[in-house]
Order: sequence, then structure tokens, then C-alpha cells
Amino acid sequence: MNKYIPVAARLLIAQIFVISGIFKVMLASKHPDFYSQFGAFLGAHGIPYFVVPLTFIIEIGAGFALFLGFKTRGAAWVLAVYSLFLALGLHGNWDDPKEPVFFMLYIALTGGLLAITALAPTACSLDNLKKK
Repeated sequence: MNKYIPVAARLLIAQIFVISGIFKVMLASKHPDFYSQFGAFLGAHGIPYFVVPLTFIIEIGAGFALFLGFKTRGAAWVLAVYSLFLALGLHGNWDDPKEPVFFMLYIALTGGLLAITALAPTACSLDNLKKK
């Protein structure tokens, strides 16, 4: 039973990024101005425009890798750094009363992802298939 708890953690954390990334792609396909508006939102926080496509790639690519347990440690590291970047870059200004909550959310995600790097590879992962 204990070997499946890290699997559940991996899947639950990964789904946040996969769904968010897919949602962004769907918004961009339905609303052509979403991409530029998202870039403007990031720019308002001092984040360069070239980060916009990276968010899609990181969330979907590393999110699916983590979900499937493929290169789990690497995917978890990428998502941990990304989560820390989001916490500090987007939610470090606490003028809005909601910002501390979002900041702590992304810090907690970073902590969970770092725990996954220590536990990887977990059961039910593609990483374990390669060993056999």
C-alpha cells in the first residue's frame, strides 16, 4: 500500500500542470488574442514575452512526463523550478489580499515536487519499465 502513495502524489500534482497547459492551449485556439493578452499579463509582472510559449511547453510536456512517470526526477525538478518562478514572479507582490494565498500555493507545489524528486522513480511509472 505505501508504494502507491507516491504514485497518487505524482498523479495529483501532475494533473494540475497538464490541465492548466491544455486549458491555455484551448483558450489560445478559441480566442486568438489570448496569447498576446497572456504575454501582456506576464509583461506587467516583468516577465519577458518569450516565456509565454515556454509556459505551454513546460506545463504540458513536463506535466505529462511527471504523470506518466517518464524521467520523473527531471520533470519534477523542472516543475519545481517553474512553480517557484510563478510564486516569486507572479505572486510576490502582496498588494492584493489574494496574492499571499497563491504565493503559498505555488510554494507548497514546489515542496511537493521536491519530495517527488526524492521518491522517484515511483511504482506504476515508465521509469520502472525501463529497468526490466
